[in-house]
Amino acid sequence: MVKKILVGVMAITFFTSAALAQGIFGFVPQVGDTIAASDYSQNSNWLALPKDKDIKDEVDVFYIYPTVWTANGGYPIADINDKNMRTSAQQNFKLQGSAFKVGNMFAPYYRQLDVAYAISKGGLRGGALAFYRGVPKTDIIAAFDYYIKHYNNGRPFILAGHSQGSIMIKEILFDYMKEHPEVYQRMIAAYIIGAPVTKEDYAAHPYLKAAKSAADLGVIISYNTQAPGWDIKNPLVLPNSVMINPISWSTTEQEAPAKNNLGTIVIEDGKAKKVVGIADAKIDYKANALICSTVEIMQFSSSQALRQFFPLGVYHENDILLYYYNLNQNAKDRAANYLKTKKK
Repeated sequence: MVKKILVGVMAITFFTSAALAQGIFGFVPQVGDTIAASDYSQNSNWLALPKDKDIKDEVDVFYIYPTVWTANGGYPIADINDKNMRTSAQQNFKLQGSAFKVGNMFAPYYRQLDVAYAISKGGLRGGALAFYRGVPKTDIIAAFDYYIKHYNNGRPFILAGHSQGSIMIKEILFDYMKEHPEVYQRMIAAYIIGAPVTKEDYAAHPYLKAAKSAADLGVIISYNTQAPGWDIKNPLVLPNSVMINPISWSTTEQEAPAKNNLGTIVIEDGKAKKVVGIADAKIDYKANALICSTVEIMQFSSSQALRQFFPLGVYHENDILLYYYNLNQNAKDRAANYLKTKKK
């Protein structure tokens, strides 16, 4: 059975998870397998790669786009040159990635894992991480390493992503930063939006720090957004999630009212529009999610066809857009704080 759905700006076809679970694709590389990385010395493998003359800011941003590709019933790992993936990645970069455009922007293309295949393997609560840590991670670690060695030139940087992109940022933090503490010292902040970071993650990697305010440095900012009052099975939340409120920049469960929101991006007639004062935010540690209670549920939930993965009331596609201008201002503030602190 094949289902055609629309996600944001791209049309997707999902093969049923049951068929995927039967292993019809044969060998799919996972963590521990020998995997050759994509070649990031090739400019064509970069979504965003400024020329030397265009590098004018004192800080960089390394952005990793979310899942923008599907297998369409085929092999569950994207080809690095897949045209649909590249087109959707470019559209995402303009819409969501622009929230973090506070410095020189770098963004690699990478071979993604199909979301239906990940769900068939149990998602983040099951065996999907073994496959995320296979081909996608191999590409991202190679891309980040190439960026550091050839493009960064010692500048401080922000890591930012969403969904699968955020899962990849976690892998950079877990592995690359552990092996390269001198690089980690230049990290202004990591925006891991739409993927969970748990107490267990911090315990396993004690050099990592969770954000506790609007200005602390070298920290992780993370949350997943959903509606209140729902028995929601959100596949992208985990127990003991560590979160921060993107309006108040507090880690308490106190509600931040919508009037304090600097602005939400709403898509109307295919165009992005800024709307102020419509989205509140409240951390709910029982739900392990950020609760938004003031927006229209049908408008900000996933489409009907996607609800087999993201049930009604899960605002995953809008994690960044709901708090777009808060995130943008915060990234600017943290970058400025880093530069100010460094100069001292």
